[in-house]
Amino acid sequence: MEKNQLLRCQGTIYRVLEVEEDSILLIDCIKKTMPKWYDIGWIEAYENCSEEELLEGTEMKLAEEQDLGQKARCIIHERFTVIAGILPFIDDERLRAEAVKKIAKKKGISEQTVRNYLCQYLAYQSISALLPKERTVPDRELTGDEKNFRWALNKFYFTRHKNSLKTAYTYMLKEKYCNGDGNLLSEYPTFNQFRYFHSKYKTQQNTIISRHGIKEYQRNFRPLLGNVQSFAPNVGTGMIDATICDIYLVDNGGNIVGRPVLTIITDAFSNGFVMGYSLTWEGGTYSLRDLMLNVIADKVEWCKKFGILIERKQWDSDKLPGVIVSDMGAEYQSGTFAQITECGITLINLPPLRPELKSIVEKSFNLIQESTKPYLMDHGFVDKDAGERLAPDYRKGACLTMEDYEKVVIRAILYNNSQRILEDYPYSDEMLEAKVEPHPNCIFQWGKKQQECNLIEISAKQLILILLPRTKARFTRRGLLVFGLRYASENGNFTEDYLKGGEAVAAYNPESADAVYLLREGEFIEFRLIESRFSGKNFEDIKKMLSAQKYLENGAVHKNLQGRVDLASHVERIISGTGQNGDVNLKGIREAKKRAKKERHKDFVEEVDRNEKSDFTDAQNDNG
Repeated sequence: MEKNQLLRCQGTIYRVLEVEEDSILLIDCIKKTMPKWYDIGWIEAYENCSEEELLEGTEMKLAEEQDLGQKARCIIHERFTVIAGILPFIDDERLRAEAVKKIAKKKGISEQTVRNYLCQYLAYQSISALLPKERTVPDRELTGDEKNFRWALNKFYFTRHKNSLKTAYTYMLKEKYCNGDGNLLSEYPTFNQFRYFHSKYKTQQNTIISRHGIKEYQRNFRPLLGNVQSFAPNVGTGMIDATICDIYLVDNGGNIVGRPVLTIITDAFSNGFVMGYSLTWEGGTYSLRDLMLNVIADKVEWCKKFGILIERKQWDSDKLPGVIVSDMGAEYQSGTFAQITECGITLINLPPLRPELKSIVEKSFNLIQESTKPYLMDHGFVDKDAGERLAPDYRKGACLTMEDYEKVVIRAILYNNSQRILEDYPYSDEMLEAKVEPHPNCIFQWGKKQQECNLIEISAKQLILILLPRTKARFTRRGLLVFGLRYASENGNFTEDYLKGGEAVAAYNPESADAVYLLREGEFIEFRLIESRFSGKNFEDIKKMLSAQKYLENGAVHKNLQGRVDLASHVERIISGTGQNGDVNLKGIREAKKRAKKERHKDFVEEVDRNEKSDFTDAQNDNG
């Protein structure tokens, strides 16, 4: 017999607590009564029992302590502290009883509670057994009036119509508590009862979503638990977005053009350092290509093109971020933009309606436009009242061209990067020690020097090739076919590819069909256009040219068919005029061929002279 062994007898399970020469200390694990000493010969007929059988028989589930919550762990340790002083006297009934009485008085609890804790622990030999069972309150079935309350709230209150509780209550009385003539019954629930039921069972989330919609909830009510720093532990996390500028622009002739598209990418770690921008009339992947080229451009040289002289530290950014965070816009999910991952960049597409997760770039738009708003009013700037009644027509004040406004944008970015003060920025001890100034460009420059900086260097040529759209191509004996056009490589031997054939992937420039780029093993191999008649044209122009050619060919189909019919008729007429019946002399072929040659042989000089004399005579006769 061993200590802690489990024994079974007639539906009862005992645990062995102590063993002496002729006696044994047992606890009833089913009734959980205090341990008793028994004669060892009395239990010879008992059967062994396992821990699993004990748990199954008592319908007990023991959880691992590390899996318990903080509150649960606190409870079980408090209870174990109550019985810990009794465990040394578990085999002495008198000392055990005195210890129980003493502990109960000291803790201010009943002796029975102490005995219950002790028996529960001894029965299972686990501190987790001291966890109290969860109390479950049985669900009460709703009364008839309460069911009517629930029906009325769902039908008339939790809807997009946003009825008041009073209106929903009135609808309920009309539908559920009126007779056939529309008169109220003698007994009906009060409005206070209806309001109490609503307050007891409503939830804020359900109320907002049902009355305002999921989009409104996500935008303006959802708990803001996102943390931008989780996306940006170091320099190299770029947040990208595009917006239509709040200003009307004109062309060089003074004609209104419209509102341009501004696309920017900001570094999240430095809380809004603008790494690059794109100001265009086109959005989508076109503006994204322009943006990426601007990100890696030398900003000193770039600003010099607009007559703006800057120091490199004001805008020292000429590498791509290692991580780009965007929303679910179509241009960011397109296959063309996704190709940028070939540079080693990681793309993160945020879930819909989560602008707070890229609040840095959203705020940057506001800073860029609001910082220049006071100086652009009455000059085409579009205020918040645009489109409202009696609001001015902001187009009439437009006077800036795209080139003028781009200078304004650059100036605003320079202010945002190098002069804006970042309040409440989460400085680290290292940053404080380095005395980093609270400006985005200073924080960005400090972050670039850190080991964890995640910026990617790439050439403009390689970048633009990666961002070009791609299509399927096919090798044939006539060359590499792309959109039905023939291309050949001036560098490299692709003879085997031309002979074997097969599909390939090629990148192409939508603006020019002069060259395509075969993508093979991560490299771009240039193929030049074979047919010079398409040189200098884009694919759209070539498509129109081929369509026009096809139109002409289709127009000549009838003439072609008529010609073939006429040819057949003429040949048959000639054959019928020979008079041959199919009997041909096959002997003397060589002599016959010599005679035929002699008959058909011509002196071309003599014939030309004869033809010229004949033409001269005919001309004299015509004049005479």
